[in-house]
Amino acid sequence: MSGVVAYLDDIFFQAKILETAKQLGIELNICATPEAFATRIASAKPDRLIVDLNARVNPFDVIARAKSDVPDVPIVGFLSHVETELAERARAAGCDEVMPRSKFTRDLATILAGAKSHS
Repeated sequence: MSGVVAYLDDIFFQAKILETAKQLGIELNICATPEAFATRIASAKPDRLIVDLNARVNPFDVIARAKSDVPDVPIVGFLSHVETELAERARAAGCDEVMPRSKFTRDLATILAGAKSHS
């Protein structure tokens, strides 16, 4: 296994995550559609998955499918602010860790480095 696969459709946030991964020397694949995410998971054999819970196309189906396809790969989900119902739905779908976008952004290097340490 190697790297991180992320599902998010916010192009500005994609750039931030890509830059952080590059600085850490971590392979990161970003997918903007559920289909691309599923395909990339199958081919990349990632150490960690990241899902934007505010993505326009149902992130809960993406999480459930990923958990089915690669059950041992941890999934980190983030959302724009504390949305209790959304967080619970993500956990129910199989998300291992849910956090507000502000915490995700603050801890991004640690989250990505955690994937590298499990390689």
